[in-house]
Amino acid sequence: MPDKNILVIGGAGYIGSHMLRCLKEAGRKALVLDNLSAGVREAAGDAELIIGDAGDAGLLNKLFSERNIGCVMHFASFIQVGESVTDPGKYYDNNVARTVTLLNAMARHNIPYFIFSSTAATFGNPEYTPIDEAHPQNPINPYGRSKLMVEQMLEDYGKAYGLRYGCLRYFNAAGAHPDGSIGECHEPETHLIPLVLQVASGRRTSIKVFGNDYDTQDGTCVRDYIHVCDLADAHLKLLEALEDGMESRNFNLGTGMGYTVMQVIEEARRVTGHAIPAVIEARRAGDPAVLIAGSESTRKTLGWNPSLSDLSTIIGHAWTWEKTLSRKKNVASTST
Repeated sequence: MPDKNILVIGGAGYIGSHMLRCLKEAGRKALVLDNLSAGVREAAGDAELIIGDAGDAGLLNKLFSERNIGCVMHFASFIQVGESVTDPGKYYDNNVARTVTLLNAMARHNIPYFIFSSTAATFGNPEYTPIDEAHPQNPINPYGRSKLMVEQMLEDYGKAYGLRYGCLRYFNAAGAHPDGSIGECHEPETHLIPLVLQVASGRRTSIKVFGNDYDTQDGTCVRDYIHVCDLADAHLKLLEALEDGMESRNFNLGTGMGYTVMQVIEEARRVTGHAIPAVIEARRAGDPAVLIAGSESTRKTLGWNPSLSDLSTIIGHAWTWEKTLSRKKNVASTST
């Protein structure tokens, strides 16, 4: 459907902005819908940006009536696990209720395809690793439950309205665009790699390591990191598969390889040439020792092969982006 527009909701955010680049490189047409509550206008690049909310039924009806949209990609969820525990209403409103409004508008206008940014948090504490798509889903926080609710809703919308969809459950998205022009910029930042690199750039004095007594090779947690551009490529391949007739499916997105927190810090020290002091803190409640994806079906079904997701490349691209951010912060502070 190359003549159809793809509506990228949350396209001014971290993953959405990389998706826009991927679509542009593939010759696909995209529109961005973003309320800029967390996104940055500049991240949308030269794509058309419509400032608005995915829960605005009137705006959605207008877009679906006028803009020849063939697929919706949804990247506009709130993602902070801790905040979801202290303010679950915010998460159920944004991640669930507004998605209901969006899906109802899509059903009214017969929009055929929907691609949903889901999460490994739908699985909860792992019963085995690697975690494949058949692993039981028992989320342990409102964030994970909100994402699972949407996955369950999509199954119902598919049966009732013929919507074809794909859910991609991310493990740890990381890195930045290789050209250094876009990358991760959350406020507040909670992800390990950008926090570590903020220490290297001087924006933080040290990195906290939560627990060094897990049953892993160095006592710190193991996670599966996937480059954000590889992640965007998986979305494009999923869209192409749906257009080619694939039935609705859920997929895991990871590399099948895990790195400990200390391995990430050591690689960041090597890449940046900075000492990066680490401070050991107590474990955080609910942190599993090991989270690694089983993504064999994603590779086989979609023909997806991550090419940028070795740890050195991820950190190298993220470091280029962090240096850009750090310079911008310094310029802003000296001009005020």
